[in-house]
Amino acid sequence: MNDLLIRAQQVSKTYTFGEKRLQILDRIDFCVKVGEFVAIMGPSGSGKSTLMHILGCMDRPSSGKYLFSGADLSMATDRQLARIRSHRIGFVFQSFNLIFGLDLLENVELPFIYAPPQHRKNRKHAMEAIAQVGLSNRIHHRPSQLSGGEMQRAAIARALAVDPELILADEPTGNLDARTGQGILDLLADLHTEGKTIVLVTHDRNVASCAQKVITLENGTLH
Repeated sequence: MNDLLIRAQQVSKTYTFGEKRLQILDRIDFCVKVGEFVAIMGPSGSGKSTLMHILGCMDRPSSGKYLFSGADLSMATDRQLARIRSHRIGFVFQSFNLIFGLDLLENVELPFIYAPPQHRKNRKHAMEAIAQVGLSNRIHHRPSQLSGGEMQRAAIARALAVDPELILADEPTGNLDARTGQGILDLLADLHTEGKTIVLVTHDRNVASCAQKVITLENGTLH
């Protein structure tokens, strides 16, 4: 069991609105091994975003267990979840989530601010992450001076800078043209080859095909 980074056991998520209950996830069971590249695929409304929020420690299941590196996070405190988010998970979002008033280096260094002191990295790690995604010549450019593909590479560098155990990519090619998007998928594939554990969330079968394993989510259940 030591080779498992993620284990979801009967994970369900339900929202209550007055007397109405909305079931988003229904008894999800799956695992991700250390070093695996897994795609979670499904149409809009299938529960992908909700599952991603649980995997990324941004939410908790209503029932069931979510284990990260062997620790059950289902009843973790907000502070414990925040610590895991800040230095053990690297996030890559469809909309890049870069701060336009900062240059590329400053954006990549942002996660260091929120990490506990004992896990805080220095500028060298940010520079190395930027070099890893091929943007060393853009280091003092602001997001408005970067192309869409470069902004997504910057977002990946920000995720890499904390040397996370998991990279969680949510529709990372959604705002990119096909050619640029393929470049991002190639970069993720290279990171997987280097040993990174990656979970990719997408509605696109072509995007999911770059992963080692594909999990399909429909109406809150796995297929």
